[in-house]
Amino acid sequence: MRAPRTPGLSVRLKFALSYAGFVMLAGVLMLATVWVYLLRGLPSAASSPNGLVPIRTIVLHAYAPAAAGVLALLLVFGLLGGWLLAGRMLAPLTRITDATSMAANGSLSHRIELEGREDEFRELADAFDTMLARLEAHVTEQRRFAANASHELRTPLAITKALLEVAFNDPARDSGELFRRLNNVNARAIDLTEALLLLSRADQRSFTREPVDLSLNVEEAVETLLPMAEKHGVTIEASGDITPTIGSRALLLQMTVNLIHNAIVHNLPGRGIVRATTGIHPGSVTLTVENTGEILSAQLVSTLTEPFQRGTERIRHDHAGVGLGLAIVKSIVEAHDGTLTIAPRPGGGLHVTVRLPTAPPPARPVKPIT
Repeated sequence: MRAPRTPGLSVRLKFALSYAGFVMLAGVLMLATVWVYLLRGLPSAASSPNGLVPIRTIVLHAYAPAAAGVLALLLVFGLLGGWLLAGRMLAPLTRITDATSMAANGSLSHRIELEGREDEFRELADAFDTMLARLEAHVTEQRRFAANASHELRTPLAITKALLEVAFNDPARDSGELFRRLNNVNARAIDLTEALLLLSRADQRSFTREPVDLSLNVEEAVETLLPMAEKHGVTIEASGDITPTIGSRALLLQMTVNLIHNAIVHNLPGRGIVRATTGIHPGSVTLTVENTGEILSAQLVSTLTEPFQRGTERIRHDHAGVGLGLAIVKSIVEAHDGTLTIAPRPGGGLHVTVRLPTAPPPARPVKPIT
């Protein structure tokens, strides 16, 4: 809630008054300078038949009304000129204010698109337009995400309701099958809820940063997912260098698990291969996960990091997940100031590269002065 403020003068009026004040000050200094030079060339008095005549007093009486008239003209000129100039200079600010008000009322499609040469107002307007574009895209994405999440969460609830209705209407039905299906539906709802919470945590960057070695994450993820890989007949090959970075150990491990899990599930059954490689480069470390699989189009691959977006031919199995695996990976990477690159392999499958900033070298202890 905005704190109450006392009414004040507008910026345009303040600018006009300031301009008029400077014009008046310049006028006073100019007239004072002229008066000083006049006094230097005039005697203080002159003799006449009637006695001494105060020359300077006579000149002052003639000079003062003219100077006052000039100052009055300068005051009027300063106020009018300052008002017009202020209006012209603050016109871009008025457009920016109008756009801000429209954005505050929910209209994010409006753009200022300020014309003219590059100056401070143009930079401000362009920055505001960029902010509006990003905000509009973010709001649109959040609305789509909320709609998809609602749909995904509603599905297991609807299935549970239908199963219970069948059980009530048919008491003689085998309860074991009912319990098994209810357990599967409930497990899916729990997985989806946990994935949504993890995604929210990554987006908010609410985690403690600590040194993390991605190569150790790969080893732990491979050990965890090895039984699933053996069940699918997929071979996992892990190699690479020590890759120190800074971030959340839990989130970066989840990122690695999601990538390798995705590579196992979306692979060639019985003869698939997953390769996880870590590498260190100047200023960054990389984690590369590639897998064999069916040939994917670049258009399909570009949508895989969007929440609940799945390739239609790639999810018809028991471990399809909830459609948030790569979306979570993307959020975790962005929360760690990294980049995620996903490309289709020419022979089928995916090639995923995560690039993160490298960890700074440890600070050397300061030796005490003896």
